[in-house]
Amino acid sequence: MATATAMRLSTAAMSVSLLFLVPLSGLAHGFVTPRSLLNRLSGNNNYLTTEELWFDQTLDHYSPYDHRQFKQRYYEFLDYFQVPDGPIFLKICGESSCNGIANDYLMVLAKKFGAAVVSLEHRYYGKSSPFKSHTTENLKYLSSKQALFDLAVFRQWYQESLNLKRNKTDGENPWFVFGISYPGALSAWFRLKFPHLSCGSLASSAVVLSVYNFTDYDKQIGESAGPECKAALQEITQAVDQSLTSNRKELKSLFGAAELEIDGDFLYFLADAVAVAFQYGNPDKLCTPLVEAKKAGEDLVGVYAKYVKEYYVGSFGVNVESYSQKYLKNTAVNEDSSDRLWWFQVCTEVAYFQVAPANDSIRSSKVDTKYHLDLCKNVFGEGIYPEVDVTNIYYGGTKIAGSKIIFTNGSQDPWRHASKQTSSPGMPSYIITCHNCGHGTDLRGCPQSPLSIEGNAQNCSSPDAVHKVRQQMIEHIDLWLSECKGTGRSYM
Repeated sequence: MATATAMRLSTAAMSVSLLFLVPLSGLAHGFVTPRSLLNRLSGNNNYLTTEELWFDQTLDHYSPYDHRQFKQRYYEFLDYFQVPDGPIFLKICGESSCNGIANDYLMVLAKKFGAAVVSLEHRYYGKSSPFKSHTTENLKYLSSKQALFDLAVFRQWYQESLNLKRNKTDGENPWFVFGISYPGALSAWFRLKFPHLSCGSLASSAVVLSVYNFTDYDKQIGESAGPECKAALQEITQAVDQSLTSNRKELKSLFGAAELEIDGDFLYFLADAVAVAFQYGNPDKLCTPLVEAKKAGEDLVGVYAKYVKEYYVGSFGVNVESYSQKYLKNTAVNEDSSDRLWWFQVCTEVAYFQVAPANDSIRSSKVDTKYHLDLCKNVFGEGIYPEVDVTNIYYGGTKIAGSKIIFTNGSQDPWRHASKQTSSPGMPSYIITCHNCGHGTDLRGCPQSPLSIEGNAQNCSSPDAVHKVRQQMIEHIDLWLSECKGTGRSYM
């Protein structure tokens, strides 16, 4: 289309007016922002492609005067693409380094529908940082709003590039958008803000509701744990709180976390170690040894410390130091930047402060609102505060007024309480219910980490529950793609 926007996009593809690009190497596969435990792919190299491609992206989409750009990394997988009119699946990357296109259930869908798959790395993360330093001032262009515009501009550019390669002069391929967790929210929000650029979206475990004090997170952990495991965890929390007053150094060393000088950081680390078992489909790794130890009268704190060191740090691969506020203040651009970057988004947009509920809490009551606000101030400086109400007004929270968005959640996932869990016209919502159905079960299978090839659901305690929701997903995708085939868009 010969418009000013198209000309700008074509120019952008060739522009050399770039910001400083920092080359990064040796990035860990499936790096996770552990404090938020939103989105973890895998420790395995289960990628169908890791070939890096680059796009010249606008730094500030909201300024008519600032024309700076930066290099943004993306990937494409075309093996299943039905040339020339097959659909294009846009897989959104989120709050960690995007190292390729993983072989999860989305690839099964791509093969079924003859789709090309493209995946754009989120601005600032991985190798897509616009700056040489992640100072608070330099992070001002890091937001979901800018990220959504990145996706829209990239989508337009990629379609035009494809048309040129295929010698197409009119028409577009049908696009469908996918994301899990924060990218799941971006998937829903993309459909909300740019409905003319896609046929629909899948918002898996999509955290569309920004929450200031997210007490439901801890409440879900208690519900998923069951009475016996919950009682053991609460006993551990009480013992740890008491030991911190008299035996601080030895206690932290027991958990391999001596470097966490601030008690709140240490307690957050312990709380996340609990949450990961339920969020990512491995509840028995935590609860079975604890319940057995409690029945046998063994030292629960010691048993839990073993789990933390062997599973959470060992198998799951969390970096203990990443819980240190001193670590989060590091402005260097490297493979460890994701923690600081996501915390900036937490402290400015979405909060999700995982505070202890007033009653019957599993995590320590010292992990409270003040702890989070102090962290934001200490790490990023004065005046940094999460504008939760503004975010929910802008996107709608769980009252999102979108269309052709599929919402899916796992029954044991604590993040589902920040998602849309009830269906509404044009936006079906499904809960996959099973013992180990957690974050992104529909696309990742069980457990959710490490990755199951093609999202294999056979290790889910109820594979049929997963298959049923997947079939409903397929039916919606098929319908919505057919409704906009030939235009690539849906205006309904």
